[in-house]
Amino acid sequence: MAVLHPGNPFPPLSITPPGADPVQVPDVFDGWFGVVLFYRGAWCPYCVAQLRAFQRATDALHDAEVAVVALSVDDEATTADLIAKHRLTFPIGHSADAAALAELTGAFVNADPVFLQSTGFVLDPQGKVVISVYSSGAIGRLVPEDVVALVRYIRQH
Repeated sequence: MAVLHPGNPFPPLSITPPGADPVQVPDVFDGWFGVVLFYRGAWCPYCVAQLRAFQRATDALHDAEVAVVALSVDDEATTADLIAKHRLTFPIGHSADAAALAELTGAFVNADPVFLQSTGFVLDPQGKVVISVYSSGAIGRLVPEDVVALVRYIRQH
């Protein structure tokens, strides 16, 4: 398990949204700052709140040139329902291989049932990690206001 530190290149990752072609991280960010969110699943109220917060912050994130993707172990149908129910417009992938992502990024995995614990990364426009937030449970995660403030600070300094 390799924890990603600031300055590390983010490993290439394919995220497949329901009914869509896969998107490639970090390429999908196309020179913008990027946020990669691993969430526990549609059943987790903290995760749903986080995804909804990033959706509500779409304008502020866009103004700061920050793009977002998310991913969980949920199946395609569950992910599609989540996207529709909460009108989420950023790419959200399904059917993640929790063990492979843990090996690639250092994310914590819950053993039974298997799911990824909340993990968040902010990437710079070159695809390098600016910050990584690892949670071993339900709480402790990136919030959009902090991401926007961080990106603005980086751009000013």
